[in-house]
Amino acid sequence: MMSCKLRVSALFLSASVALLGAGCANGASDASGAYGSGANGNGSASTSGAVILAKVGNLEKTTLNVAVLANIDSAGFFVALHEGLFAREGLRINYSPAFSDAIVGAQAKGQYDITGMNYVSYIQAQFSHRADLCIVAEGSLLEPGDQVIMTMPRSRIRSLRDLRGRLLGVNTTPNIGFLLVASMLAQDGIRMKTTAGYAADSVMLPPDPNFPFPASQPLMSGQVAAAIMSEPFATQLAEQNGAGIIADTDSGATSQFPILGYAVTKAWARVNPNTLKAFTIALEAGQEIADTNRAAVEAAFVSLRPGAGHVDQRTAALMALSNYPLGVDRARLQRVADVMVEFGLLRQHFSIGQLLN
Repeated sequence: MMSCKLRVSALFLSASVALLGAGCANGASDASGAYGSGANGNGSASTSGAVILAKVGNLEKTTLNVAVLANIDSAGFFVALHEGLFAREGLRINYSPAFSDAIVGAQAKGQYDITGMNYVSYIQAQFSHRADLCIVAEGSLLEPGDQVIMTMPRSRIRSLRDLRGRLLGVNTTPNIGFLLVASMLAQDGIRMKTTAGYAADSVMLPPDPNFPFPASQPLMSGQVAAAIMSEPFATQLAEQNGAGIIADTDSGATSQFPILGYAVTKAWARVNPNTLKAFTIALEAGQEIADTNRAAVEAAFVSLRPGAGHVDQRTAALMALSNYPLGVDRARLQRVADVMVEFGLLRQHFSIGQLLN
């Protein structure tokens, strides 16, 4: 049986991923309506050339329900989907966009085989015993422009300090957006108030913890003075509405911060070791392509269906990309848990090993 410690990066990646010359079409990805027909699902040839993968046999499951965040942090997954890499491992991927932490609870109940979510949500679920999870691959590290705080074009707010006494749009459940905002405000010595009521010397956060993600509509309507936005939503808001950036979260304690990873339940990993190997081989090939071939990332996002990550070609060409690492770095992921303790999202030290063993 496969344990959480058995990682594709150590066993397969060096031998399984080789990027060859461009121009060869890969097989179509079978992705639950995400694509139409054609060589890579949208009628055009693959953008990244041929990819050689180690083939895993004896799959316990061939159809997987996978929910991932529909933003730039999931680019490696979307590239693998678009290039048909999962299909070449014998996997049919039923992809669902994830927009809330409820996805982790649904995974614990068996609704999803694999999820791609922010690490804060995984750590909270493990810490509170709401799920018994295993992180099987890293998805993204923060880069400039990836997660930013934005205002509308006529706003007089030019900095975080100008937000004191104003409402900042962020989901205040214990997730990555809240952690990034808390770190940024602390660096500038700015207090924040997360309960109902007014405080002139503090940045106000929504009293409703389930503030919508992304927060573009509340920002455009004036419900909030500024909002944290991730790509590609930030680029869309700038292009379509003239919104501007007043702060970038890729700084200080959260510079190059781990944002998204992929997880299964430990019970699922024990029952489906070969399927998990096949998935991670294809995923990490997608990660490598996403980190080295911008055109492949753009094509993958353009090909997605509306409401599930789709962007137009102009947005795809302008959006900032994340860093897409390979394998799982224990020390790097421990940063997330440590910063969570620092800003009160955890009551005590949490060893990231609980999510890796």
